[in-house]
This record gives sequence, structure tokens and C-alpha cells, in this order.
Amino acid sequence: MTWSTGLLGFVAGLLISVATAPVGVSGAVFLLPVQVSVLGVPSPAVTPTNLLYNVVSCPGALLRYRSSGRLRGPLTRLLVTGAVPGVVIGAVIRVFAVPGPTVFRAFIAVLLLPLGAWLCARTLRPARRADGATAPSPRATTGLALAVGIAGGVYGIGGGSLIGPILVGRGVPVAKVAPAALACTFVTSLAGAGAYALLSLTATGDIAPDWALGLACGLGGLCGGYLGARLQPRLPETALRLLLGVLALGIGLLYAVRAAS
Repeated sequence: MTWSTGLLGFVAGLLISVATAPVGVSGAVFLLPVQVSVLGVPSPAVTPTNLLYNVVSCPGALLRYRSSGRLRGPLTRLLVTGAVPGVVIGAVIRVFAVPGPTVFRAFIAVLLLPLGAWLCARTLRPARRADGATAPSPRATTGLALAVGIAGGVYGIGGGSLIGPILVGRGVPVAKVAPAALACTFVTSLAGAGAYALLSLTATGDIAPDWALGLACGLGGLCGGYLGARLQPRLPETALRLLLGVLALGIGLLYAVRAAS
């Protein structure tokens, strides 16, 4: 890794996490295309590199949320219980069943397009979201975390970034979801990065993370995540959610076109 690549990774992690941490997203979902298309991280090594970014970057926002007393509660435990085994399963699927770049791009499109549409719809129609919306039961929350953990293990985002908008759409307050989703992302990313490290000992190809680049991006995310969590009470939540939805849709469309070409 050259110094310019490391600096670019740091800046990318910083800017993305500032915008995403206030709504409980680490930013890995948006950093991954930067790593693939701009920084040139090969597949499937990009997935554990993204998980390494989560491990380094999440403590910044978590420290801020902890100091404000918003990190405690049963929701964090439910998410971690379901997502940890899911992310390990996803890592195995990623290495042995989805190694090709074309399939991986199609997976990104399938994952991000509905997520972006969900975020935009829930932002533009808040009244409909509130009508009849009920928080899922503990068992349903754990089951949802398991499914999201599998997808996150394949995609390299830990899982918490996906389950956050789903819970908010079901009526759980953002102030409660954001810290729990980030904590889930941090713990599952630890498990996922460890799983990829073990798999790299038995499988061939670029499976181990790019340690230097992952750390550079993560340090940027560490600073940006703390700043984003600190700014959360002052930022317009509606505009942030709409921005995340538009970004997800744009990235999903981009990779859908690249997968089809």
C-alpha cells in the first residue's frame, strides 16, 4: 500500500462514517465499492478488509454513545446473539460459494437496491411508518439478526448496518437502534474477521484482509464515527436517512449495470 492509497482510505473512512454514524451505520456498506473500484482491493479479500474497518472504526461512535448512556439495553444482546453465528456462516458462503467478482457485484445490487428503496420510502412517508408499526418480538429480532448476519458476512458489513433501518421501520426509536446496531456491527465484525483469517489458512486466493488499508480506513472511521455520534442531536435525521437511501440506490444500480455488462 502506498501512502497516497492509505491517505485516500483514511479520508474515505472519515467522510463516510461522519454521515452514517448518527443513524447507527458504520459506513462499511458504502466504503466497500470505494475499496473495490478506487483502491483496487481484490475479491474476496475486500470482505475481510471491510470487516477490519468495522473493528477499528466502530469504537469511536460506541465510546460517544456509551458516555451518553445510550449503549445499554436488551436490544444489543438480542442482535449480537443472532448475528454472530450468522456472520460466520456468511464468511464460509463468501469464500466457497460466491468467489467470483460478477456474482459478487450482482449480490451487492440485490442487497443495496431494496435497502435504498426501503430507506427512501420510510423517510418520505414517516406517517405511514408510524401507523400500526410495532416493534418485533425478542425471538423475531434474534431471527432477523441471524439472517442479516449471514448477508453481512458475505458482504463484509457485519450485519448491524442492515438491521438498523429494518428496526426503525418497525417502530423502534432511532436513538435506541443506533447504538445497538453499531455494537452488533462491532462484535459480528470481530467474529467475521476471525473466521476469514482462519479460512485463509485452508483456502486459496486473496482471502486474508489487506491489513494496512483496513487499518487506514478504520482509523478514518474511528475519528468520523465519534464526530458523527457527537453531532447526532444537531443533524437533521430526515435528510440523513434520505441521503443514505439515495446512496444505496445509486451504488446498487451501478453494480447492477457492472454485473450485467
